[in-house]
Amino acid sequence: MATISTDLAGNMSISGLGPAVVTLFISSEAATSERRFSKSITIASLKERLEPITGVPASTMKVSLYSKSDEFMGVLDDDSKMLGFFPVVDYARLQITDLNPHRVRGEYTDLSAVKKFELTEDEYNKRSDTLRDYLKRNKLRQYAETASQPDEADAENEFEHEAAGISVGDRCEVVTEEGLTKRGSVQFVGKTQFKPGYWVGIQYDEPLGKHNGTVKGVQYFSCPDKYGAFLRPNKVQVGDYPEEDLFGDEL
Repeated sequence: MATISTDLAGNMSISGLGPAVVTLFISSEAATSERRFSKSITIASLKERLEPITGVPASTMKVSLYSKSDEFMGVLDDDSKMLGFFPVVDYARLQITDLNPHRVRGEYTDLSAVKKFELTEDEYNKRSDTLRDYLKRNKLRQYAETASQPDEADAENEFEHEAAGISVGDRCEVVTEEGLTKRGSVQFVGKTQFKPGYWVGIQYDEPLGKHNGTVKGVQYFSCPDKYGAFLRPNKVQVGDYPEEDLFGDEL
């Protein structure tokens, strides 16, 4: 008669049945996986453990044992017996079959039977949350090669309309992406040599800029170093923006 014992290290063994834990391959209609089970588990409990793995209900489950060489060894058909009472060894295989005669084969694995969300080509092209739209907007992959280059005349006149409302001497305010507000005065409006289109040169009230009005050896205006900056006209708001008195609230 087999007995279960535990050594000083806490490892359980069943006398006459070898190691207490066995590694088995589990095969079913759904998938194949590898699991470890205690040999002291009953077949009834084993089936309950296998149900969420295979999708086969324990009540209609048939468990067939195959050796490491895939030789049929028998059916584990006595729910009251322990797994170790059967000739299970590491890397043997348990084949799980559903005995339910009304079960539809491939019910959970046949993807062709799954109703899919489908869009027509025209509907897909109209969406703005698709991979295709992202690739087109960013001119990536196949759209990078076919993307039309901007017309040189359009590039040279870019932001001309926005620049028309800004004049040298205007007070202005700029809000950065980080939410920092910068105030200053407009020192330049027009085209530059460093990039096409219209630009606005600003002298900030504080040293929050990048240069002194000279970019790549060309002087567009003059201001103290680190007070000057160039921005596109659409980033500049002109109006009544007096120079802020940092110490105006002090007593």
